Amino acid sequence: MLHLVVCIKQVPDSREIRIDPKTNTLVRQGVPAIVNYFDLHALEEALRIKDEHGARVTVISMGPPSAEKALRQCVSMGADEGVLVSDRAFAGADTLATSYVLASAIQKAEDEWGPVDAIFCGKQTLDGDTGQVGPGIACRLDIDQLTYVEKVERFDPEKREIIVHRHLEDGVERVKAKLPVLITALAELNRPRRASLPGLLRAARYQPIVWTAGDFENLDRSKIGLRGSPTIVSKTWVPEPKQVDTEFLEGDSPSAVAEALLDRLYATDLPHKLGWA
Repeated sequence: MLHLVVCIKQVPDSREIRIDPKTNTLVRQGVPAIVNYFDLHALEEALRIKDEHGARVTVISMGPPSAEKALRQCVSMGADEGVLVSDRAFAGADTLATSYVLASAIQKAEDEWGPVDAIFCGKQTLDGDTGQVGPGIACRLDIDQLTYVEKVERFDPEKREIIVHRHLEDGVERVKAKLPVLITALAELNRPRRASLPGLLRAARYQPIVWTAGDFENLDRSKIGLRGSPTIVSKTWVPEPKQVDTEFLEGDSPSAVAEALLDRLYATDLPHKLGWA
């Protein structure tokens, strides 16, 4: 049976994010936590492959104990197992340290449930916004990476290959790769499903598996947490709000409004800047 791994992260709801003006850090207390938006699209694609070909879907998250809620949500959608990698030794990890721990967790998942055929990640997280963890995992596991995927054209377990469409700045790239492979998902890839009633009932009783630092053999502690994180954030801040003047133009007809708009524009120096006059 296919074994698919989905890496997710519990993040603060971006609609509620605030910055502490004194410490310049994210205020997490009292802010709702959600499954990272792009990770839900990654999970959905793994579940679609499961529906079509049959597969075991393992969801892995590195985070605090509260992240169990995010794993239960994934189980309610159809994931088979949820693994929380949680230890104070992992705290303060940047993308380099995070990719090391998650790659180690994926290797441990292979020991537990068999070789991994594909790994799915969101293209980036709402809080970090770097897009580096997925590619970092692929590099550490020495497998092909297909980033910014907007469509999975074909997933062929027998030929051990996948064809995807990657969204690039100057167009779309159609790529064929051999399994195992790591994919980072765009929102355009699919529409995440709602949890089913049986899924919700299973998730309510489900207890995610928790792995601590002590559960990993040969874990290099110099590569985890703050010690393994060379990234230094010197300052974060909220941009100053800008006051924008707004003027509403009215008229008896669309053409009258258009005439009023042109009169208003020609009353400024904008036409000269644009070469209209």
